[in-house]
Amino acid sequence: MAKKSAVEKNNRRMRKVAAGGARRAALRAMARDKNLSIEERFDASCKLAQEPRDTARIRVRNRCMVTGRPRGYYRKMKMSRIALRDLASFGQIPGVVKSSW
Repeated sequence: MAKKSAVEKNNRRMRKVAAGGARRAALRAMARDKNLSIEERFDASCKLAQEPRDTARIRVRNRCMVTGRPRGYYRKMKMSRIALRDLASFGQIPGVVKSSW
């Protein structure tokens, strides 16, 4: 089980990304737009630098929804390999069966 503070910090970052993501995306688009003047692009990049770091999508860590484990994460299932194996062994995940040959 992961530290509760680490899981909460990641959840807080997710909320900040959801709140400020649109504004940040608009500034990034302006900073990359070659049709704008260099002053407008520079101004947009300066405003982007002033945004809080936690509003960047890259700062969110993929964590297991069951245990909070950050490593061995399966995106499709949104859980770690260990939690996936445990739940699949007990038949808790529909459509997943243990292979045998």
